[in-house]
Amino acid sequence: MASGKLNPKGNPAFWDEQNAPAYSVMGKDTTCQVFLYSPDPTQGLHLAYLTDNEKWIDVGQLCASDYGPWGSGKKMYSPSVVQANDGTWRALWSVGELFPQFAVAYSEDLVTWRPQDYPIVAEKGVKSPVAYQMENGNFDIYIKTAKGKRYVQASQDFRTFVEDSLEASADEILWDKDSVLINGKMQKGDEFEIPAVHLNYIRAWFKALDEENRENNRQIPKTNQELAALVKEYNDRQVAMHGEKAVLTQMDESDRIEAKLVVDGKQTKRISDKLIGIFFEDISRAADGGLCAELLQNGDFEYNKDDRKHSWNATTAWQGVDLSSVSVENGVSKNNPHYAVLGATPIYNIGWDGISILRGARDAKKEGKHAASYYDVSLYARCLNGKNKQLMVALVDEAGDVISQAKVKVVGNEWSEYKAQLVITDKYQGNLEEGKGIRLALIPKGETQVGIDLVSLKPHDTYKGHGLRKDLAEKIAELKPKFVRFPGGCMLHGQGLDNIYHWKETVGPLKDRKPARNIWNYHQTRQLGFYEYFQWCEDMGAEPLPVLAAGVPCQNSQSNAQGLCGQQGGIPMDQMPQYVQDVLDLVEWANGDPATSSWAKMRADAGHPAPFNLKMIGIGNEDLISTTFKERYLMICKALKQKYPDIEVVGTVGPFHYPSSDYVEGWKIAKENRQYIDAVDEHYYEKPGWFINHQDYYDHYDRSMPKVYLGEYAANGNNEVDRALAEGIHLCSVERNGDVVEMTSYAPLLCKDGYANWNPDMMYFNNNKVRATESYQVQKMFSVHSGDVYIASDLQLPEVLKRYVGVSVVKDSKSGKVWLKIVNALPRTLKLKLSGLTQKEIEIGPRQSNVWAL
Repeated sequence: MASGKLNPKGNPAFWDEQNAPAYSVMGKDTTCQVFLYSPDPTQGLHLAYLTDNEKWIDVGQLCASDYGPWGSGKKMYSPSVVQANDGTWRALWSVGELFPQFAVAYSEDLVTWRPQDYPIVAEKGVKSPVAYQMENGNFDIYIKTAKGKRYVQASQDFRTFVEDSLEASADEILWDKDSVLINGKMQKGDEFEIPAVHLNYIRAWFKALDEENRENNRQIPKTNQELAALVKEYNDRQVAMHGEKAVLTQMDESDRIEAKLVVDGKQTKRISDKLIGIFFEDISRAADGGLCAELLQNGDFEYNKDDRKHSWNATTAWQGVDLSSVSVENGVSKNNPHYAVLGATPIYNIGWDGISILRGARDAKKEGKHAASYYDVSLYARCLNGKNKQLMVALVDEAGDVISQAKVKVVGNEWSEYKAQLVITDKYQGNLEEGKGIRLALIPKGETQVGIDLVSLKPHDTYKGHGLRKDLAEKIAELKPKFVRFPGGCMLHGQGLDNIYHWKETVGPLKDRKPARNIWNYHQTRQLGFYEYFQWCEDMGAEPLPVLAAGVPCQNSQSNAQGLCGQQGGIPMDQMPQYVQDVLDLVEWANGDPATSSWAKMRADAGHPAPFNLKMIGIGNEDLISTTFKERYLMICKALKQKYPDIEVVGTVGPFHYPSSDYVEGWKIAKENRQYIDAVDEHYYEKPGWFINHQDYYDHYDRSMPKVYLGEYAANGNNEVDRALAEGIHLCSVERNGDVVEMTSYAPLLCKDGYANWNPDMMYFNNNKVRATESYQVQKMFSVHSGDVYIASDLQLPEVLKRYVGVSVVKDSKSGKVWLKIVNALPRTLKLKLSGLTQKEIEIGPRQSNVWAL
């Protein structure tokens, strides 16, 4: 949960009107008493109020700690709240005794809290921070540590914090707390008197959230009985509200619902022509072992303990190799120092749960007596104590029988790349199903030692010949995405400062690229680097949208050596100029002239002298919109926009939708800096009911402000059809708001069977099969049948039924084609009589989506 995000699930049974106490509070007629406390370190800051019978009633959670990783972090200890002279509020708390940080938060109304900041102090073990406002408006903060008491001065806006180097002289009375009885348990906290109207506002806010949460949890009706019950509930509510004047929805026993759809060809507006794209993140083995056609695992011997909880090392996925035969002396490059030393004993790579190969799949470029499939082998090698060495490279099956083999002769003691090709014909009659038990063997001849590194096995036939797994890439290309966002996701801002994704480490010769651990607990070989991502976009005719970290790591990062969690203070400001230059250099690499730009020359040397025509860059991903983030984020956005004014800068507004604090603060920054920020990236994963209940979500967005990129979204839950229907209805609303929503991308895109880091996903795959979900089909329907003009339509159905039907009409001004998309989540066939733009009747079956040309 985002910092400061209200939690309707945490509300007490107080909202059951039959059990709710009468609203009468202790004190004056216009004021009341409230108590701010934390019932448990995992439950955040709560508010209770006092009734006239001197009973404290808990209203709910105001905000929760967002410090540190999920599970071990996100704790709030000994919170302290102070009301400033201007009526605003400050909250402070300890985040745990292992860290040299504490948490602070700011609010104007106790409901919406600014994203938290975590001041860094000299000593670990910060306990019980308390604040007192001074006459000049600033605050004095006193903290306790294992070595004594310390003093921190805070600015009035609670954004700047300076620690005194001397021990503070502070009386224990500063830490005195009030104690009250809430739900039968004594709680310590801070008591205040506030206007009754303020408490009314807070209670009304919680009640509204609770009612919305109930609606969001409503299931899509799947049967006629469920639909009838829904209609009855609606009619009963109408009668309660309007009495005899109520207009009721009548349902018969028919298996279909008839309605009118009026399409108004005169009421149109321009919408984005790149509304549907894809988001690729290396999550759930989407890259290595997935979209990357490489069939070997750890071919560079660079796996290490940091990749997978100390259980991986340089020999992972290899057989016949132990750590004693792995060397780093005079390696291939400084970024790939590890290599295996072979003598006379063979070694084997087991691939990704085996090596999936095809028998007799004819390569269009090669003909022979037998149908054949071709596999390219490459490796780096050097002789260590001799002039040459002969190797046999072979694919072997579970029984040890050779499927295919080729010879490699290693010459000299300098690293050189060697290549061979393995051919699998229909002569081989063994079992190749899913590649189980199949291994790549390196079989040396003689005792002479040889160093082996960067061993690779790929199908000769890859997507557009550019090294991507063909069936997977082709299925993605069928979506006809207008853009591709890459490389993440959480993995781009990384697990801590030392794991931030740096694009420069992913380009150039593979031997010089820098492998890295993945935030999703595995390894990145960087075979899929920025060059391959840009090339992939070009192959699909999609715009590239590279996203770079905003100078901070993931706010959920574990502690580093200094004990700093989360954003870890961000990239030090004295290092930020170089980081900003790295961002600017990406534009040069992608668009520059090789004759005048060294970065553009690197692109040309890789095989692409023409520019990639990069038009947009994303900065940040789901970040905590802290002061640390804001300083670095704006520094990057301003520099990028000032040097390249034509590049569209896409910012971020955190991991959640309204009313999360990151969303509110992120949009505030974007609106105040719209000369530097052209669009912002919104994310949300919600139940199908949320999407049904928020079809007006973008209707009231300010069209003069930065555009919206809905970069990550998906409906969750166990019913795949429900999820797809909800997403389809949402996309109908998004197309209606295509003048403010510029781009959307479902997330995540890919998941390998057995390696899920997230659920659900759009596509699932194993070593030789790809399964597209119902959500994939919906995405495809909207992307293939897209337009740049929205045409208004009116579906004439009772409101209780209408909310389960999505309708969108768009026109492609280039082709002149007009598309009608309908998503019918009702459990009955929908028969529509169209009028206006066209006169026709159409039918769409229950719980289906479809598209028609008008």
